Amino acid sequence: MNTILTCTDGSKYSSSVYDHTAWAANRMQAIVHVLHMLDSHRETADLADLSGNLGLDTGRELLRDLVSFEEAKNRLARERGKAIIEEAERRLRIAGLTNLRIEQQHGELVESVALMEHSADLVVIGKRGESAGFARDHLGSNLERVIRASVRPVLVVPQEFKPITKFLLAYDGGPSVEKAITFAKSNPLLQGLACHLVRAGRIDSQAEWFLAEAAAGLAAAGYDVTHEAIPGAPEEVLSAAMKRENAGLLVMGAYGHSRIRQLMVGSTTTAMVRTCQTPVLMFR
Repeated sequence: MNTILTCTDGSKYSSSVYDHTAWAANRMQAIVHVLHMLDSHRETADLADLSGNLGLDTGRELLRDLVSFEEAKNRLARERGKAIIEEAERRLRIAGLTNLRIEQQHGELVESVALMEHSADLVVIGKRGESAGFARDHLGSNLERVIRASVRPVLVVPQEFKPITKFLLAYDGGPSVEKAITFAKSNPLLQGLACHLVRAGRIDSQAEWFLAEAAAGLAAAGYDVTHEAIPGAPEEVLSAAMKRENAGLLVMGAYGHSRIRQLMVGSTTTAMVRTCQTPVLMFR
């Protein structure tokens, strides 16, 4: 049975994470594993050094105060974490999901995802998290690290869920995109949606041939497929095509040597993920 690993942090993107998870789980008939990480940050002040610069009694009093403060902070984090996972379960059950596993851990999100994703078929994460603040150009601090490390497809979701009836697949013939096409043929997540393939960048007869072959393969798998090859900067071509085709989902490879698959490596990808108002399904 398919499994979705959903990452939540209680940020304003969490509602969208739950909505997209429910959408994907219903299409995939999947088990949902919700993961929330408790903040593992510790105070960095060296208590021994602090007490050494003060009188003995003052140092002891300061140490007691710092310990009490740390205990109160940890208690608050646990209470907030409990509220987050309770809300996640409530939202997903309202959406009709019953096969849920809710888990809370201490530690780093990226490390936990790396350990758990091998038993998952899809990872869902918000484009920005609680540490991103309100800056428009600030992506979630864990997002790029999760995508870099993940061996499973990662669905990066925007702040709002909208119904998805069509997806755009950024095709360049590389191994990451071939993984996306294999996924589309074998996994029910995208099946039944209209598909538009776009090849951007340098276009020649060979590129057009491979694009047509990819489109034919998806059509044979039951997709309603259109395709086009457009010269130009991939980020500009893809953005324009998404709007023109009214596509509700962008599917792309995250790594590689071509311009499209380099998107997750430098500023081009950051701009693409940041400005795209639709979810992005990435394959590495």
